[in-house]
Amino acid sequence: MKLFLFLIAGLVYLVPASAAEARTAAAAANPVVARLDGVELTRDEFERRAAARLFQARNTYHEAERKALDELVDEVLLERQAKKENLTVPALLEKHVNSKVAAPPPDEALRVYYEGLDVNEPFEAVRGKIVDHLQQRRIAKIKSTYIADLKKQAKVDLELAPPRLKVPMNNVQLRGEATAPVTLVEYADYECPACQQTQPALDKLLSEYKGKIVYAYKDLPLPMHPNAQKAAEAKHCAASQGKYWEYHDILVTSKQYQISSLKQSARSLGLDGAAFDKCLDGGQQAAIVQTHSQEALTLGLQGTPSFFINGRFLSGAATYETLRGIVEEELKASAAAGNTVRAAR
Repeated sequence: MKLFLFLIAGLVYLVPASAAEARTAAAAANPVVARLDGVELTRDEFERRAAARLFQARNTYHEAERKALDELVDEVLLERQAKKENLTVPALLEKHVNSKVAAPPPDEALRVYYEGLDVNEPFEAVRGKIVDHLQQRRIAKIKSTYIADLKKQAKVDLELAPPRLKVPMNNVQLRGEATAPVTLVEYADYECPACQQTQPALDKLLSEYKGKIVYAYKDLPLPMHPNAQKAAEAKHCAASQGKYWEYHDILVTSKQYQISSLKQSARSLGLDGAAFDKCLDGGQQAAIVQTHSQEALTLGLQGTPSFFINGRFLSGAATYETLRGIVEEELKASAAAGNTVRAAR
């Protein structure tokens, strides 16, 4: 009987200790970062409420991390290949890169290059620098091709997780299935040259990945573009008559944004012209454009186009290859997550 009581006492003693350990672990996982008149502000709350303000800095840091990781992968690949060939890395590069560089161009070609430079020195004084510059560029290209070949022979998977931001999806029209594995949100300005430059790549991407991408366009008319605000409003006026994407497509293809052109575009779609004109002239859809613009400021966006692909940020005119690369990474991650879930079931 005494032994039983001792065990019970022991159990009673252990319970508070375990609870205390749990509280300590919870505090370590979610520490206090500030106190306001004794009220604690935890790391989780800070991260949740300041996510947008912190995102750009984290994205910049991630880009630096990714660049450093890419360089490290290249170094390791070269070291492995040098070991296979029983060479040092410098000897490996001499064999496969430096030895492949062609002889310097003749002076006639160098003089043509020299004429395009903004220098005051005579050709003879800078000839050596020109040759060195051109040779270094050639070496860099050959080295890049060589390392790319090594990567093809190896299985390289970069698993450095990028920062992600949850983008508000209220007040948006979707192109594609909402259940698609990749969500692509673009903040853009119809008059923006970089947006127009990226449009063919974006069109190709959405066409080739139809069913796998859901796309949303958010308006960020910039102050230096006088017609962008009304162009954005016009699209939403068309949306009130069920023609959002049809009108959007006219805007990105016609590049006609004067008020008269916006009204003519509405009539070309068979919209009620009088209702459209009243909507546009009265600024009835200005609020939704302002909402999107305010979101962009909150997210720290500084220009257009700005993309979020499953929350991953990409800024500026993007090539098809860049967009496709991120989409492929996201599809791969989605497939892996699906396999994990199925295995768990």
